[in-house]
Amino acid sequence: MITTLLLIIIYFAFISLGLPDSLLGATWPVMQNDLNAPLPAAGILSMAVAGSTIISSFLSGKVLKLFGTGRVTIVSVFMTACALLGFSIAPSLVWLIVFSIPLGLGAGAVDAGLNDYVATHYKAHHMSWLHCFWGIGATLGPIIMAQFMIADHTWRRGYLVIAGIQFSLVIILFFSLPLWKKVSKSNSHFHQETKNLDENVKDIKPLQIKGVKLALVSFLFYCGVEASMGLWGSSYLVNIKGLDAAKAAEWVSYYFAGITFGRFVTGFITFKMTNRALIRTGQFLALFGSILLVLPFPTIFSLLGFVIVGVGLAPIFPCMLHETPTHFGKKHSQRIMGYQMGIAYTGTTFLPPLLGFLASQTTIGIFPFCIVIFVMVMFLSTERLNLVLNNKKFVQ
Repeated sequence: MITTLLLIIIYFAFISLGLPDSLLGATWPVMQNDLNAPLPAAGILSMAVAGSTIISSFLSGKVLKLFGTGRVTIVSVFMTACALLGFSIAPSLVWLIVFSIPLGLGAGAVDAGLNDYVATHYKAHHMSWLHCFWGIGATLGPIIMAQFMIADHTWRRGYLVIAGIQFSLVIILFFSLPLWKKVSKSNSHFHQETKNLDENVKDIKPLQIKGVKLALVSFLFYCGVEASMGLWGSSYLVNIKGLDAAKAAEWVSYYFAGITFGRFVTGFITFKMTNRALIRTGQFLALFGSILLVLPFPTIFSLLGFVIVGVGLAPIFPCMLHETPTHFGKKHSQRIMGYQMGIAYTGTTFLPPLLGFLASQTTIGIFPFCIVIFVMVMFLSTERLNLVLNNKKFVQ
């Protein structure tokens, strides 16, 4: 009962983590006019959030070890709530940049902390559903904001309400603090499973554990695929396949729906398949879908390719995260999880702009070829990781 109650609270925390992630893009056209900001300023805000998130992800291992997941989660959600409150009253673009920093710092720490906690104390299906709940939050954010922009043509009240939701979660998390230790004690079976790993890596730094660097490459290119599909997919469909902008946006939304729904379904499939098998199946599907984008078939095949890539990506990220303590031992899992999240955000932040730069020098027609390359690098690094782990040697 205690385990289930805490899991529900963690699910709500991941909904709140997703809520701000999709707000900037949805509100920027209105925010830009209100603040007399240039159009590219949204990129500055996005980079400020992403950069802060990367920093907090890399530092999260030490912070979590010092203060515990429960306390770090409370402080992190409080920081995001304050940042969103700041967004609602920011008088200028400069203040938005300032408030973007605690928004990113809070997001990175809570993301790494909760992912490690669920990977350590819960079964694989809960990890898939956890990231499905993030998708619910990312979907609800623009819907909530739209209601206020329709009603009174202001984005500020939307940010204020979402900040209020975050502050409410802080109160719930505060009263749930005793649950974190109780759940840790009740899940002692996992600690026995990773005891031998912890003995093997006892005196080894996390990055010296064999396979960690390969895992980081997998995370980098997974997020490169996921973010690039979302950022450049519509441009590819409009400029190369000849779709109108509305139809292209609709199919990109189907891609995101494929990820969210796929993660919901993956939670049930984990009862029958291992994480490793799900990761490999998802990568094959993503590769098949991206090849459909490359081939000179009728447009409908490219559209189906978007959906197939989304469904293929669905199990990969949560299953890779859930394998972290199993692969590398619980002793270093918090720090390695932080590294993985930091590298994941790095992939999200830098690989799509790199693709965009290459496209600006050539043509957006390179988009599907880059996606195929990203998927192939992810697949090869994951398979190489599997070979390394099969040898059960941990020192490089």
